[in-house]
Amino acid sequence: MIAAPTGARADCIADVQNSVDSRRIAIDKVGIKNIRHPVRVKDRSQGEQHTIAVFNMYVELPHNFKGTHMSRFVEILNNYETEISVESFQDMLTEMAARLEADAGHIEMTFPYFVMKTAPVSGVRSLMDYDVTFLGEIRDGQSVTTIRVVVPVTSLCPCSKEISDRGAHNQRSHVTVAVRTNEFVWVEDLIDLVEKQASCELYGLLKRPDEKYVTERAYDNPRFVEDMVREVAGALNADKRVDAYTVESENFESIHNHSAYALITKDKTAG
Repeated sequence: MIAAPTGARADCIADVQNSVDSRRIAIDKVGIKNIRHPVRVKDRSQGEQHTIAVFNMYVELPHNFKGTHMSRFVEILNNYETEISVESFQDMLTEMAARLEADAGHIEMTFPYFVMKTAPVSGVRSLMDYDVTFLGEIRDGQSVTTIRVVVPVTSLCPCSKEISDRGAHNQRSHVTVAVRTNEFVWVEDLIDLVEKQASCELYGLLKRPDEKYVTERAYDNPRFVEDMVREVAGALNADKRVDAYTVESENFESIHNHSAYALITKDKTAG
């Protein structure tokens, strides 16, 4: 395409994206990936916190259009400088689909979320970070938002404890919970739910009395990877705010060169 002369009127510049494509192949997702943007998210203890999110934004492109308007994704993102919540995230989805004249669209927003934690014995305070993702999809005007949280915990092997005369091997595990809810749920609620089912939760800073406590607590609460996902699933089944969920656990084994893994998924609204 030949660049328009400087000072040319906008209505005189060709819009190639809107031209007709003759190949008759629709595109499932087209848009932008890995764009960073500052956001404010709701915080249970502080009201809100400022963080940096990485966005992926896509729309469905019908077979008859050559391209989509990439700049509009960035424009939409920059319009949302207010606090990000599930509600405003759904508003962003709706606006994206409308402005890009798409029947379907997707937004993924991933960000580090920080929680101030208190050590169990000494009481020293330190920050723990958790990876959080909002996943949104809109199709024919109907939007669905899923919240996904990765929670690192300690798991101690029940078999190792049973067969060993001294100690038991343990490992750091990543428990990932993705939920679709029917009312507001704090990110911290999901973190708390997972940590209560682990052999022991993690802390950013521990003194020696705290280290003794978490070591012994893990020893008293052994968990296979299967135990982890079942216990978390049971807690999610009992939470009436949760309509659907996926819980998965990956144990980064300390005595093997591989991970142990388990997953449970359930739609509580299905008949």
